[in-house]
Amino acid sequence: MLPNDTLRSLRYLLDITDAELAAIAQLADANISTEAIAAYLRNDDEEGFQPCSDEVLADVLDGLIVHRRGRDDSRAPQPLELPLSNNTILKKLRVAFELKEEDMHAILDAAEFPLSKPELSALFRKPGHHNYRPCGDQLLRKFLKGLTLRQRG
Repeated sequence: MLPNDTLRSLRYLLDITDAELAAIAQLADANISTEAIAAYLRNDDEEGFQPCSDEVLADVLDGLIVHRRGRDDSRAPQPLELPLSNNTILKKLRVAFELKEEDMHAILDAAEFPLSKPELSALFRKPGHHNYRPCGDQLLRKFLKGLTLRQRG
């Protein structure tokens, strides 16, 4: 899934303005302007469209974690894992929204994309683990759709 698509989904999910999304990214010590966010959110065929990098999306997701849960000064900041995979995006969303396994299942069920417990836990394993499963674009899209239904009603 393209970072621009994920960013658009996040903005819709949170129901916030471009300026608020830029402020969330700045919570992760990123220097992203409102104009840059607006350019990332434009459609591919619109004038002024800019492709969003994995770094920008990671900063927005890290800022979202700080925005929703607060900054944890007792731990050192985690290094960016680039390139950003769908599994990493899913993990960061799970942390930001404080989702438990039951919540994840309910979200995916609401989006009509049910997963078994082993399939879901395989998404959160480290790459290289024999039970690791890469998160596909469709699964991430359905998860974002289900999370939007949960957040916005």
